[in-house]
Amino acid sequence: MPSFSTQQFLEIDKIREGIIILKNKALRGVLMVSSLNFALKSEEEQDAILYQFQAFLNSLDFFCQIIVQSRRLNITGYLEKLKELERNQTNELLKLQTSEYRLFIQRLVETGSILTKSFFVVIPYSLSEALETKKGGLKAPAIPVLTEEEFIRCKNQLWQRMGFIAMGLKRCGLQAVPLTTPEIVELFWSLFHPQEAEVGYYPEFPSELVI
Repeated sequence: MPSFSTQQFLEIDKIREGIIILKNKALRGVLMVSSLNFALKSEEEQDAILYQFQAFLNSLDFFCQIIVQSRRLNITGYLEKLKELERNQTNELLKLQTSEYRLFIQRLVETGSILTKSFFVVIPYSLSEALETKKGGLKAPAIPVLTEEEFIRCKNQLWQRMGFIAMGLKRCGLQAVPLTTPEIVELFWSLFHPQEAEVGYYPEFPSELVI
């Protein structure tokens, strides 16, 4: 039977300079967005936030994708520190209490009731957009060739869109920062390996995927 790797089924060709390049040569940028506690805001503040977000959405002339990632809280490092504290504790009573506390926290997290949420916005830019602008509306081939010159041009256009998104979200009280290449790779790996990612395990990634 033929063997298949996960990468064969992904639309990603490579990740370069914080930009995702798809197999059809379209580009994607990813912003990580902060959160705010909407429920704790006053009614006037809530109305202002909703108005600003509505105005932000209406200002867009390109599509984008909002992703919410929920994951069990990773406290592996904290549990390891508790283990070390337990081993070094000379008082038997404190050692027992530390052990019981560590086990309590571990069981609490394993129930899945403690979750951490991450928010992302994925912004697109296609080579066909650049070619249509450059050549006055001429259609690009089905799978165009992404030359170095075209990559730089598309990257700059994509960064402009990402800056526009970040500014619009800032008016809503949210902070947005672009993910770097290693951060994007870790994000995609965690999506396909949630159990390993939840305990903080990340492998060495192949250099041919990351530039």
